[in-house]
Amino acid sequence: MIRSIKLSNGIELEYLDIGEGEAILLLHGLGSTKADWNMQIESFSKHYRVIAPDLRGHGNSSKPKTRDEYGISLCAEDNVLLLQELGIKQFVIVGFSMGGAIAFEIAIKQPKLISKLIVVNTAPDFNNLGEMGEEMIKDRTKILETVGIEPLAKQISESMFPEDEQLKLKEAFYKRVRKNPVGSYFNSFITLMEWGIGEKIKDIKVPTLVIASDQDYTPVSLKEAYAKQMENSKVEVVNQSRHGVTMDQPAQFNKIVLNFLKND
Repeated sequence: MIRSIKLSNGIELEYLDIGEGEAILLLHGLGSTKADWNMQIESFSKHYRVIAPDLRGHGNSSKPKTRDEYGISLCAEDNVLLLQELGIKQFVIVGFSMGGAIAFEIAIKQPKLISKLIVVNTAPDFNNLGEMGEEMIKDRTKILETVGIEPLAKQISESMFPEDEQLKLKEAFYKRVRKNPVGSYFNSFITLMEWGIGEKIKDIKVPTLVIASDQDYTPVSLKEAYAKQMENSKVEVVNQSRHGVTMDQPAQFNKIVLNFLKND
C-alpha cells in the first residue's frame, strides 16, 4: 500500500497505491503530504486505483538542498516518471492547491496521459495573483526567515480550520506543516509563486472539473474566469468550505468528483 521508489531522475518518492481499475493520481498541497487525501482514499479506491505521492520536498520523499532543484515543472516530471514506472499509460489527475498547479503543468506538457483533469482550489497562474500574491510572498518569507516554520504552520492551519468543531483537522494539518524543513518549504513555495501557464490554458482540451470552495482564499469568480478559457470544463462550488475542501467537506467533495468521473 505505502511504497517508495527511486525515479530515473534521482528523486525518491513515497506514495500510496491502493485499489484497482483506472488510475487516479492525487496531488496534495504546499507544505503537506498525501494525508491531504485521507478522507478520499476509501471512497475512491472502491472504484479506481489510487496513487497518492508525497511530492518532491515534502513528507517522506526526497528533499533537495538547492532552489534550482524545486519547481512545478520538476514536480510534474516526477509524477509522470512515477506513473511510467508503474506501467500506467493514462490516468485521471486530481490536484489540490499546489497539486493543481502540477496538474495544469502535466495537462499542458503531456496531455495524452490525462483522461480527465480535476483542479481544486488552485489557479493556473500563481505568478499573477496580484496584491494577494505579493503579500503572501512578503509575509511568509519574513516569518520563515525570522521565526521559522512553526508559527507559519500555526497561522495556515488556523486560517484553514477556524471552527471549534474543526480542532482535530487543524491540529493534524499543523503537525504536517511544522515537520517541513524551512529550506524545502521555502523553495517549494517561492518556485510555486513564480509559476504560471498564461495563455497556454486555452490549449487544454481534456475534460476538466474545477472545484471551488465558497470561502477559499481566492474567490469563486477567479475559478470561473479561468474555467471559461478551457473549452471542455465545468465549475462546481462546495459550500461552507475554506481552502482545505478535501478535509473540511469530504462528503460533498467526494460526491462531486465521483459524479464527474462516472457521468461526464
